[in-house]
Amino acid sequence: KKLEDYVATLPVETKVLRTEKRSGLIRARLLGAKHVTGQVITFLDAHCECADGWLEPLLARIVLNRKTVVCPVIDVISDDTFEYVTASDMTWGGFNWKLNFRWYRVPQREMTRRNQDRTAPLRTPTMAGGLFSIDKDYFYELGSYDEGMDIWGGENLEMSFRIWMCGGILEISPCSHVGHVFRKSTPYTFPGGTSHIVNHNNARLAEVWMDEWKHFYYAINPGASNVEVGDVSERLALREKLKCKSFRWYLENIYPESQMPLDYYYLGEIKNVDSQQCLDTMSRKSGEKVGMSYCHGLGGNQVFAYTKRSQIMSDDNCLDASNIVGPVSLIRCHGLEGNQAWVYDSKEMTIKHKTTDQCLEHSMSADQYAAILNECDGSRSQQWTMKSNFHWQASSR
Repeated sequence: KKLEDYVATLPVETKVLRTEKRSGLIRARLLGAKHVTGQVITFLDAHCECADGWLEPLLARIVLNRKTVVCPVIDVISDDTFEYVTASDMTWGGFNWKLNFRWYRVPQREMTRRNQDRTAPLRTPTMAGGLFSIDKDYFYELGSYDEGMDIWGGENLEMSFRIWMCGGILEISPCSHVGHVFRKSTPYTFPGGTSHIVNHNNARLAEVWMDEWKHFYYAINPGASNVEVGDVSERLALREKLKCKSFRWYLENIYPESQMPLDYYYLGEIKNVDSQQCLDTMSRKSGEKVGMSYCHGLGGNQVFAYTKRSQIMSDDNCLDASNIVGPVSLIRCHGLEGNQAWVYDSKEMTIKHKTTDQCLEHSMSADQYAAILNECDGSRSQQWTMKSNFHWQASSR
């Protein structure tokens, strides 16, 4: 009742719709969308504060092209003090190997398309999902939300892929700013647990939109392969009806900067011949050393891609050797070769660091849990097998 009394004081007529039971963000948004009478639906999270003039830039883009979906720049509101901090307009939305949404710096390719004009709309591969405007008719033509998904998680990437692959455009308007409270933890529970819900939603996304890359996702995140996906036949029929492009097309044309393996030599575990242990990220962060552990064959932290850009990468991070006497580290991939460039000789079975001409080694005497660089000597501790664990080859055409 307090909420109804409050919105009655607002200068714009505002309705409060309530679900009869807890239904989650996706179904609650669908309920709200059914009651929209205007031509544009604008979705916002509840914990937002809009800046002056935030709406007009979003609507202006939709007027020009009804198949454009537009997001504001999402500023940060502290969950401790409610301090408002303006966010950078030089980031766009992406995702990592586990299909977690991530912010990344806008690449030069997109700045060139915008003629270096930072006031021009930014084409983004994905959106955060909480805040965007979309033409009402287009929202339903495009398939609204996947009602087989629960609570929230993954629906933003699902809609992002769908927009781009099915003929739409996804933008961030740098002239529109909305503040958002980013909480340290979620103040409510997920039925069955957070990971179960997110795995379920991402599995549906993978089955419908990711083509052969779904097998890679399941290898990286084995938990998602064990959940009940449910019936996705309607979503597959929607994709067919809309004549949507392939996920390869999306990676090559919309998000070539993605870490998803596209052009690579090997994709799987990297095993040391001497110790019979595998390179393992150990779930470590960028800047920490890469680990070595028992080869379990389950994918996850032991999946590395040896790419045609000479990188040995795991998600956002690449093997990096900036210190010839220290352990090899995991550092955010920069694509500039240098300390992150490696050459694998399948005959000699060596992994050579291009810059130093030294070999990757697993020395049990030095640090049994780390890989290091050393002068190449042909020893078994410097021999590695690269194994592709997948039955598909993403770089084939």
